[in-house]
Amino acid sequence: MNSVERFLAACARSPVDRTPVWMMRQAGRYLPEYRAVRERVDFLTLCKTPQLAAQVSLQPIDRFGMDACIMFSDILIPVEAMGVPLAFTDAGPSLEGHIASQADVDALRIPDPREAMPFVMETLGLCARALAGRAALIGFTGAPFTLATYIIEGRGSKNLAAAKSFMYSQPRVFHALLDKLAAVIAEFAAAQAAAGAQAVQVFDTWAGELDPASFDEFARPYQSKVIERIRRSGVPAILYVNGCAGVLELMAATGADVLSVDWRISLSDARARVGPEFALQGNVDPTVLLSTPARTAEAAFAALESAGPTGHILNLGHGILPQTPLECAAAFVGAPKAAVSA
Repeated sequence: MNSVERFLAACARSPVDRTPVWMMRQAGRYLPEYRAVRERVDFLTLCKTPQLAAQVSLQPIDRFGMDACIMFSDILIPVEAMGVPLAFTDAGPSLEGHIASQADVDALRIPDPREAMPFVMETLGLCARALAGRAALIGFTGAPFTLATYIIEGRGSKNLAAAKSFMYSQPRVFHALLDKLAAVIAEFAAAQAAAGAQAVQVFDTWAGELDPASFDEFARPYQSKVIERIRRSGVPAILYVNGCAGVLELMAATGADVLSVDWRISLSDARARVGPEFALQGNVDPTVLLSTPARTAEAAFAALESAGPTGHILNLGHGILPQTPLECAAAFVGAPKAAVSA
């Protein structure tokens, strides 16, 4: 099998010759070639310059040969297109939107993704042509709940105090915000599929901070809207939630083809809970890759054994860390081949 066939077969829970592998945030600061590009341009310029975004998307494939290439962008790009001013500093993203009432939600635009974010579609097209089947091409978007938290908080947050306070005190307005975000994100994801993405991953990173009842009310319905649109576009939908152990069955209820699992639950337990009709992705702790290549390979082998040979995509339980040694990244990516030849 080639990498595209292998990846898509795993998404469909079909047999593969070996487990496919890629890493969340694989195009990024742990790579010296990425850092060389970033010395020349700021982060947002990199996201909006298709030739450069495609270049850094392809860097990990050229170096390590993963089975999937995720386009380089940021989950907040559509939020900016909706009219929320966005900047990136050394401390991370900074948003100047202000949501305090229904009128503020009504003021947000519903952009045409091809007109408002053409650089994303061009990046995907450039990647698809350069890959020429070497790896599956993955698009991505943030999920409505996670994007809503960024808009309300104005930045990343450890406890989501402002966003959750707003959610509980003004649920009607919060639902209106989520509904508008879902409409925008669903069409953005569909546009990515039309531009060449062979799968789309939905990142609801912060939804794991919700209790199950709140997840079922404020996260799952809007994830489902986005995922349904992705699947109607003819490509697999991958759903990632950091801290998913308490809401795994609710994630499965969205209809996603692939559930991306963090390291706080074993893949065998996840499989037992959601059944064989879902593929799983994950779930090695990224900090393991800060150790040694041998220890990294052991952790990858353990994940492969826990998940089983069918319906699994080897990945990390969160994004690769900037200080990760290249030899440990190589050991992780090489683990599925080593497991087959052992």
